Amino acid sequence: MRLELSKEALTANEISSLWTAFMKNSMEIRFLEYLLETVEDGEIRRLIGKMLNQREKGINYLTDLLSGENISIPLGFTEDDVCLKEPKVFTDTFILFFCYDLILFSINVYASALFDCVRNDVREYFQSSLEHNIEMQNLMIELEISKGVHLSFPKVTIDNDVDLVNDMSFLSGIFGEARPINVSEIANLSKIINRAQFSKMILVSFSKLSKSNHISQHFSRGRDEVQRVLDVLTHVLDKENIPVSASSDFQIADIKASPFSDKLMLFFANMCLGTLCFTMITQAITSCLRNDLILKISKISNDLKFYYLDGIKLSIKEGWLERPPQSVNR
Repeated sequence: MRLELSKEALTANEISSLWTAFMKNSMEIRFLEYLLETVEDGEIRRLIGKMLNQREKGINYLTDLLSGENISIPLGFTEDDVCLKEPKVFTDTFILFFCYDLILFSINVYASALFDCVRNDVREYFQSSLEHNIEMQNLMIELEISKGVHLSFPKVTIDNDVDLVNDMSFLSGIFGEARPINVSEIANLSKIINRAQFSKMILVSFSKLSKSNHISQHFSRGRDEVQRVLDVLTHVLDKENIPVSASSDFQIADIKASPFSDKLMLFFANMCLGTLCFTMITQAITSCLRNDLILKISKISNDLKFYYLDGIKLSIKEGWLERPPQSVNR
């Protein structure tokens, strides 16, 4: 993408979106470099190569844009945060899941940025980035299906009667007999479950890879928090006889040294896992109508809020949390 600086000053929203995109791309480049080095499947390798190429171009564009606006370039992540010479850690299936999650996170970030940004060059960057990631999402879904590893959402038989709600019991679930959950509730619960399954895979892996005992313990605590989410929400769907897809492909090889820095893994957990987690939880709370489901999801949100807050505090304690741009103190 060719850089054309506008005379219009960037808004706070645009600066925030560009800074977030830089940090996201910087993080993803380090993971993708290692995954490209270790993946064995040729089809997955080609997709990783496309992702890496797009993010490297994005970093260059963002660097030029921010420099042209006299905004300091973030430190981000460097070659010191990944060791490409370390042996393969993840299975190819896990690598595919990991890359798919990066795509979902990118779509979330870029769609939100388009909502906030006005300047043409900024909108052009986020639109082209969003289009690329949507294209990659389609390719990855097709590849997962062809390999028989795609985690599909529930299929249910629909009651096609058109009807209006005429009783407050429609909202009940805590007291009295609860109605069957509707498709919106099924969709949101299953999204959170799928998200929790992937998060558990990541946190189990990171707890084994971490070089520091206290950071490993933080990831292990996250694994336990996520398991509680799975226990609560799968119980809801089990009671309704609604099947949930699952994968257990999170085994990692025995290694002597981690290919990733603790800083990189903690940032991924805080930013990628945390952001998508709360996006899905918020959607679920606002779309669920049964009060028992709202209470369950609200408790999940509150519990995870403290966990991810502790992750931010840990980043500060270690001296890893990079401060976003801020306005001058007036």
